[in-house]
Amino acid sequence: MWLNAIDHIQVTSSTEAKDSMLFFYSQVLGLKEITKPEALQANEGAWYVLGNIQIHVSTENSVNNATSRRHICFQVNNLPAFAQHLQNHGVEIINGQPIPFVNRFFIRDPGGNRLEIAEFTKNMGLKPRP
Repeated sequence: MWLNAIDHIQVTSSTEAKDSMLFFYSQVLGLKEITKPEALQANEGAWYVLGNIQIHVSTENSVNNATSRRHICFQVNNLPAFAQHLQNHGVEIINGQPIPFVNRFFIRDPGGNRLEIAEFTKNMGLKPRP
C-alpha cells in the first residue's frame, strides 16, 4: 500500500471571514493551534491539530465553499451536547440523510466549508481492504 495516513486537511475562506474562521476552529471547536513552519508564517490563517491529523485554515481568492458537499467528519462522544454547544455559538445545525449506526448532522464553518459531526452508535466493523 502506498498511502500510510492522512497528515492534514486544508479548509479555506475568504480574507473577510479569516477572523471568524480562526475563532470557530480554536474556540468553538476547541482545536489546539500549532506553529506553522517559519517559511509559511507570513501566510494568513492558522494550523490546528486533532490527534495525529492537522487542519490548516487559510484564505484564498474567489472561494466558493457554500454549495460544496465535500467535508471533514468529526467524531464526538455526545452528539446532543455538542449540538447545543454549537447552537449556543449561533451555528446552524443541518440534518443529513440517516445512515445505520451513526447519529449525525452537518454544519458550515464561517468560510462555508461543510463539516459532518457524528456519533457512532455501534462499531460498524469496517476494516481496511487487504
